[in-house]
Amino acid sequence: MFEAIILGIVQGLTEFFPVSSTAHLILFPWFFNWKGAVDTLTFDIALHAGTLFALITCFWKDWLTMVSKNTKLLWLILIATVPAGAAGYLFNDLVEYALRSPLIIVIALVVIGMVMLISEKTFRHKKLDDLSVTDVLLIGCMQAVALIPGVSRSGITISAGLFRGLERDESARFSFLLATPVIAGALILHAGDILSDAADQNISIFIAGFLVSGITGFAAIKFLLSFFKKYPLNLFVYYRFILAVVIMLGIWLKR
Repeated sequence: MFEAIILGIVQGLTEFFPVSSTAHLILFPWFFNWKGAVDTLTFDIALHAGTLFALITCFWKDWLTMVSKNTKLLWLILIATVPAGAAGYLFNDLVEYALRSPLIIVIALVVIGMVMLISEKTFRHKKLDDLSVTDVLLIGCMQAVALIPGVSRSGITISAGLFRGLERDESARFSFLLATPVIAGALILHAGDILSDAADQNISIFIAGFLVSGITGFAAIKFLLSFFKKYPLNLFVYYRFILAVVIMLGIWLKR
């Protein structure tokens, strides 16, 4: 239960902080030798369900507005979701079994960190209503790359938004809105696995992880929407670089 709560906090923060939630959910059990239910992809997905709940709680008014009035933005979000949805469906097994490696995480942390730094140098003036189909397709393709652990879905989509001229806080908002159908799709894709695996585990562990990640995720979204109005991505980039060094030390110590 303690491990489930800790991982729920980690998921709630890192799903929206541009530091890669998947990487952290792999690394914590790896560092501390946690085994069992908390060291499974199914538990990771249950934690993502908590952050989906946080997204819906934060942005339900936005979704109602899009459905009733701003249908253009709704369609743009759906278009941007297609690349990640297709990649998740086609490469699910590759991601699950071949890419959950600390070394791959190190490379992704550093490379995408550099991309984030470069994106901060671009000129920004666009609002969400200024986005074109080309803009959202490019952002959506970058979101598909976030299947690789260590990339960070929020990090790469916010950076892609900056490259397309979105203001930083607007890019973060679009990134969070874009996360909703992607996470929902992943949950649907793995629904059978969740039900079958959870039946063999202590269900209270999954419930605890879900609730904690949801509460923490809600707080993280509110914080970041305010933070990105004033501050760049640099702080999170430096964290990514430090984490990459720590992982390399861990790999060396575990040899």
